[in-house]
Amino acid sequence: MNQAWNDPAELARQYAKTIFRLAYARTGSQIDAEDVMQEVFVRLLRARPDFDSQEHAKAWLLRVAINCTNDLFRLSRRRREQPLPDTLPAPEREEGGVVEAVLALPPKYRIVVHLYYYEELSIAEIASILGKSEGTVKSRLFRARALLRQYLEEDDNVSERL
Repeated sequence: MNQAWNDPAELARQYAKTIFRLAYARTGSQIDAEDVMQEVFVRLLRARPDFDSQEHAKAWLLRVAINCTNDLFRLSRRRREQPLPDTLPAPEREEGGVVEAVLALPPKYRIVVHLYYYEELSIAEIASILGKSEGTVKSRLFRARALLRQYLEEDDNVSERL
């Protein structure tokens, strides 16, 4: 019996955007996010896990995406042997706003904010995916909100949105 949650092509169609958003939220780079997304689905094809449900499949994909971004961070630290030249132009980003504030959060807070607000996962689901207790996830959300308020108070235009 081949349910949709065990079909890699269907999972890719359903969750590609979710995986990309998560990877982008963690890396801040479209290219890295695309690489992570591709690696997640390669791992899915290699592992061919037998999921119990749609929720199990989604949780597995999100956990693998988190692991892949962690791998990317470890690799980039090892590869960076010399500083980038000053002449290399940096991509321009719009200053201020909620997205900028979220991307400025430390990674452990940024991931819970992303999963809770953007992917609309429950505290229990986030705790399961991250391998943390529900209390830890709640605490990180609380601290992330406080940091976001602090960041956004500096930007008068959006400080009242939180």
